[in-house]
Formats: sequence, structure tokens, C-alpha cells
Amino acid sequence: MCCAGFLKLMMFIFNGTICLAGAAILGVGIWVKVDSNSLMGILDSVEDIPPEISEVANVAYLLIAVGSVLLVIGFLGCCGAVKESRCMLLTFFSIVLIIFLIEVAGAVVLLVFSDVAEKLFDSLETEVKKSLGEKYGKDESLTSLWDSTMMGFQCCGYKNYTDFNGSPFYMQNNGSYPSQCCNGTEASDTCSAEAAGEAAELKLVGGCFDKLMQLIEENIVIIAAVALGIAALEIAAMVVSMVLYKQIGNKA
Repeated sequence: MCCAGFLKLMMFIFNGTICLAGAAILGVGIWVKVDSNSLMGILDSVEDIPPEISEVANVAYLLIAVGSVLLVIGFLGCCGAVKESRCMLLTFFSIVLIIFLIEVAGAVVLLVFSDVAEKLFDSLETEVKKSLGEKYGKDESLTSLWDSTMMGFQCCGYKNYTDFNGSPFYMQNNGSYPSQCCNGTEASDTCSAEAAGEAAELKLVGGCFDKLMQLIEENIVIIAAVALGIAALEIAAMVVSMVLYKQIGNKA
């Protein structure tokens, strides 16, 4: 009896954590979908990008789906433990096992196809620069999106300020660049070529892609730790659910 109570407590802890994680992921997914001033919007605005890259823009739907599934898993685990339902516990085990196998497969794919991903990002760079050169300063939606992104990340262009060369904005402002390319060193809506070049040379302003990669690299340890923690939690939850499943069967 004591052992069964302990197992139920563990199921509550595991599934409570899973529910919280699901709610957090679901919230992030909804925020990314609703927030039009995000980097995901840039992908939507670029024409002729590889299909593999364009799928990244659907990351919000993936996050919403994952968050929803985690909430369902947490609910099944808690209800299965409270009601001592073998059906719910078995369903819980099956779903967690499937998710765990998908995660392992995804990790293997990322390791194996890292070179392919690099080529895809090279292709993305070409298309994003083309989009900037043709539309920045003419397309209000794209211009506003890039302005918000550059302000939020304190960056300029995809790689640097030269990405705006020949753009409608560049031509309309006599060879000047967006104010973000000066990192606030000039009190105007534009940035002179000299100021933009100096800011880039002194590394006061970097490209938005490099800033994004830097953000990921700085948090890669946290991301890896969270991934390992989730995997360990899933394994522990599966073990506890099966032990509890067996105990309930023995009672019957």
C-alpha cells in the first residue's frame, strides 16, 4: 500500500512537470504565431526559398502541437494514477514511448544531416539578401518587420550593412542605411555609409543571422540540459507507469 502511494506521488510529480512544460511550450508557440514582428515573419516574406527552409516558418504549429500533446500526456498520467485505470496508464506509456523514439530519431537526423543544414542556410542567405535588395524601403510590411528585428537583436542586415546596397531605401536616402546599422551613434532615421562601416568594423553591430546563431550557441548548454532532463523524465515516467500498471493488475 505504501509502495503504491509512493508510485502515485511519483506519477503526480512527473506528470505535473510534463503539464508545466507543455503549457510553457504551448504558450511560446501561440506567441510566435501571434507575434508578426518575429524572425519567422522574415521567412514568410522571402520568395523562392528552399522548401526545407520554408518549413521552419511553421515552427509555431509544431510548438503548439507538442505543447498540446504534453498536456494530454500529463492529464492521462495523473488520471490513470488517481483512478487506477490500466487503460489510461497503458495509453500514457504508449504515447510517451512514441515521443521518446521520435526524439531519438530527430537527434540522429540532426547529427547525420548537419552538412545538409549548412547548405540550406547558405541558400537562405542568397534569397534573404535578394529580398532585402529588392523590397526593403518599398514593401512596408517587410521593412517594418526588418526594422523590428534589427532593433530587437541590435543587428543590421542578414550578414552586415552591405545587404542593403541597391535597395529602394538605399536609393531613396542617397546611399544611406537604416539607423540600426549605426547602433544609435547617429540621431536620425538613417545611417551614413561611413558610420555604418565604422560600426561594422568595430563590431558594434553584427548581422542578424550571426546574432541569432550567437544566441543559440550561448544557450546550447541549457538547451542540451533541458533535452536530457526531458528524456530522463520520460524514461522514469514510463517505468513508474508500468510498475503501477502491474500492481493494479495484481489487485484485480
